[in-house]
Amino acid sequence: MVKPWRTLLAAGALLASCAQAHAAEQEALIKRGEYLAIAGDCGACHTEEGKAPFSGGHAIASPLGTIFSTNITPSKSAGIGSYSEAQFAAALRKGVRGDGSQLYPAMPYTAYARLTDEDVAALYAYFMHGVQPVDAKPEATALPFPFNLRFSMAAWNLLFADSKVYQPDATQTAEWNRGAYLVQGLTHCSTCHTPRNFLMAEQQAKSMQGASLGTWFAPDITAASLQGAHWTRQRLAAYLATGHADNGATAGGPMLEAIDKSFSRMTPQDRQAIATYLLPADGAADAAPAAVKGLTPVRGNDLPQTLAALSEGEQVYRDNCASCHNLSGQGLNGLPALQRHPVLEKPTADNVAMAVLQGVWPEKAQGMIGFSGSLNDAQIAAVTNYVMQDMGHSPVRISPERVKTLRAGGEASPLMAISRIGMAAAGIALVLALLWWRRKKR
Repeated sequence: MVKPWRTLLAAGALLASCAQAHAAEQEALIKRGEYLAIAGDCGACHTEEGKAPFSGGHAIASPLGTIFSTNITPSKSAGIGSYSEAQFAAALRKGVRGDGSQLYPAMPYTAYARLTDEDVAALYAYFMHGVQPVDAKPEATALPFPFNLRFSMAAWNLLFADSKVYQPDATQTAEWNRGAYLVQGLTHCSTCHTPRNFLMAEQQAKSMQGASLGTWFAPDITAASLQGAHWTRQRLAAYLATGHADNGATAGGPMLEAIDKSFSRMTPQDRQAIATYLLPADGAADAAPAAVKGLTPVRGNDLPQTLAALSEGEQVYRDNCASCHNLSGQGLNGLPALQRHPVLEKPTADNVAMAVLQGVWPEKAQGMIGFSGSLNDAQIAAVTNYVMQDMGHSPVRISPERVKTLRAGGEASPLMAISRIGMAAAGIALVLALLWWRRKKR
């Protein structure tokens, strides 16, 4: 006969074991959610420099005005602490907040719609139990009329949002499918690399074919374009990890931020999967441009007869760039070569001009400082054109007027004027209809 106290001890041990197993499973789920949040680059938008993680308040420039990111900590008063998992999923995949109002598509819910239920559950566990709550409300977004009417986004979603979860392609490998899931969903590459129509929706027929972000240009990353630029899977994976590749490519602008905060913190296996998806047919690598070793003196700038023969762009280059990139752009002391640099093969010179204006990793030891404070628009246009033409042998040019626009943050969207003209036309039509109805009634 089993004594009662032994039964109680066994039951207690079983309950303790189940509790430990559940705690371990929950911890693993939270950890997985943390990784998914890194892959989804959530911190880039929802964490402001110097503030608590995910507490919001980061200013996101859009063609329609500034959008301030929300607090997504588990605070019940200022964040998403009162969200159910279903409400969290609706915000993530459909752009619908817990109170039923619409999110702006600056939040890439059109891409996050591809996430599986399991990954959504892991993200929910992380944001509810792995993030510290912050009871501080960030500045509210206040776009100008009519875009302050959030309910209008419901119509936009009906036209352009796709809520289908990613379905694996049975004809492809597991690695390719993992890469497709990441690119199409979590890492939301199309958000930047796909051009948009006048209503700011991605043009699916031109997926990944390159797009202007107002200032920086996100290049064409279709397989044909990458192969034409001598990318290989190994180079692409290395670029995602470090921001550099041995074909001379150097990340800048939003891509540099994505690498710094997201891609570089992902597993090598996931970066390789992304490279496999983007480059289904891996090619052979060509010889990488080699930077000149040792110091090469930069001479001639102090000779009046030499200066007189130089173009304005070359003079600016010698005065500001040659000490790092060498006189002919071969690179110097491990700093990147400009000759054969992929950025010089783009259909726009915007990225070269933006690198000169803002710099590339200026806060790091081997970063490039920006010259927005020391060079005027004409000088930046001149040196950009010199680099594009004399080192890149490209016909692409940039004007001082374009540099002025880039310095100011890009062109204003015509959507504001179009929407207001449309609403004015609708108002006039309504007035005319009312007058006609009143006349007919008389």
